[in-house]
Amino acid sequence: MGTYRMCGCFTRKFKIIEAAPPPDVIAAFEKYAEGGPQMTAELLHRFLVDVQWQGGAKVSDAEEILLQVLQKRHHMAKFRKHALTLDDFHHYLFSSDLNPPIDNKVHHDMTAPLSHYFIYTGHNSYLTGNQLSSDCSDVPIIKALKRGVRVVELDLWPNSTKDDVDVLHGRTLTAPVELIKCLKSIKEHAFSASEYPVVITLEDHLTPKLQAKVAQMVTQTFGKMLFRPESECLKEFPAPEDLKYRILISTKPPKEYLEAQTKKDKEKEKDSDDDVWGKEPTELTAEQEDEKTDSDASDNNQDDEDSDAFEPEIDSSRAPGYKSHIAIPGGKITGRLKEALKVEPDKVRRISLSEQALEKATVSYGTDLVRFTQKNFLRIYPKGTRFNSSNYKPQIGWMHGAQMIAFNMQGYGRSLWLMQGMFRANGGCGYVKKPDFLMNVGANGERAKLPVKKRLRVKVYMGDGWHLDFKHTHFDTYSPPDFYTKVGIAGVPDDEIMKKTKIKEDNWTPVWDEEFTFPLTVPELALLRVEVHEYDMSEKDDFAGQTCLPVSELKQGIRAVPLFDHKGEKLNSTRLLMRFDFV
Repeated sequence: MGTYRMCGCFTRKFKIIEAAPPPDVIAAFEKYAEGGPQMTAELLHRFLVDVQWQGGAKVSDAEEILLQVLQKRHHMAKFRKHALTLDDFHHYLFSSDLNPPIDNKVHHDMTAPLSHYFIYTGHNSYLTGNQLSSDCSDVPIIKALKRGVRVVELDLWPNSTKDDVDVLHGRTLTAPVELIKCLKSIKEHAFSASEYPVVITLEDHLTPKLQAKVAQMVTQTFGKMLFRPESECLKEFPAPEDLKYRILISTKPPKEYLEAQTKKDKEKEKDSDDDVWGKEPTELTAEQEDEKTDSDASDNNQDDEDSDAFEPEIDSSRAPGYKSHIAIPGGKITGRLKEALKVEPDKVRRISLSEQALEKATVSYGTDLVRFTQKNFLRIYPKGTRFNSSNYKPQIGWMHGAQMIAFNMQGYGRSLWLMQGMFRANGGCGYVKKPDFLMNVGANGERAKLPVKKRLRVKVYMGDGWHLDFKHTHFDTYSPPDFYTKVGIAGVPDDEIMKKTKIKEDNWTPVWDEEFTFPLTVPELALLRVEVHEYDMSEKDDFAGQTCLPVSELKQGIRAVPLFDHKGEKLNSTRLLMRFDFV
């Protein structure tokens, strides 16, 4: 029962009524229960195969579902006839645990070289907030690892007494954290969400003496977990399958220590964005940010200390043992970008580009980028003016094979929702196998007009759970909420679109029963975007949950889709009932 105060002098009560199953669910039950009042395990099995496209399902799988539903709903399953009523059947379909929209198991081929995978990558992983004045801590690193992030970035600087190593965002007012504390936390939590390797990218601003100390710390902390390449130059990266429970170091070869010049704290720069959750993905390109760019894409790398451009090399003998720890060496861009993108037959490496440099590079060097990333690593990092830890559009990098799209994991908003959506694929293990078309030798990275490969039909039936996850006055002080759902695609430009349902007024369990079709030219890189909002006539619409799901992983049929809050935390009860079909 929801209670709302009216005019300050009396209250009005709204009973929260459980919505009836939608017509499609009723029709499916009647058909597969063969007109009877109950559905046995054998009949449920037929439904799983015919409607849910679960060709490998066995009768025993249906029996297990039936048992779990009866135990949860009736607590006396052993005394009941083992069959589902219509309401039981609806409960099963609306359970995100029993009937999820994607699989939660690793199912991609994990035996290809590391460069054949998109990898869940963090940027400035130690920051708790903005890029200029927030604290540095191991807490956000732990949180990221628990979410499945597989690439953690640490900026290394001498401490105040120059005898130890701190992690902080250099030349800012961020408060440091000791490197050893970060390393120990990485060791403890690296494989809490995934058994596949963790890469630590180091931005090194150390003297040779401190570099040697880092090498010692890394060796002592990780021991046998640390992967050290047998030769200085790998011809090909190992496979994730061969690197389970291993830690890899990625950094540039040793260089001279650059004295830190602390900058004055700059005023926080707010995004020019009316929506607190960020712009739509079609508006997220850096070229629309009025950035001042030079003629050569590689020049843009100089705007951030992450840059690989024009770094002086130092004889590695000055930092004994340091270079031998580097599994993924960071290369230098010492001239034109096209030269840097040449594939060397006996050497693999990593180069980094800012988000603006990538966008410029795709115009002239799209095919070169794709070819380079078939064997080598390309890391993309946010432009230096994202002081508030906002993010950018990841699809541009994915379209050109970039494995490491480095994101500010504390920068909540639509961009991060897309990143979280991509890495829900493959059981959430942090590694997603690149599509075959990006691994063909002659892959073309240019933006040519492509034909429609398949069409995704999405039906939004209904939603439930908000009354359990939110206070009854959270959306409206005086009445139940007015929910609507936005559903669409994020992917290559030709595929991107958003549509929305009608508004259902004064209802905690809205029933929309609306269908949408999305033509897809590159379904392999498409993400299904789902957002629920509460309409507000006088103010900005309220956010009521979101999710992003990789289209290539969607399970066809009627599915329960759990929703997440603006930080990407799963809401306890809120979910949608939807149907997915490829036509």
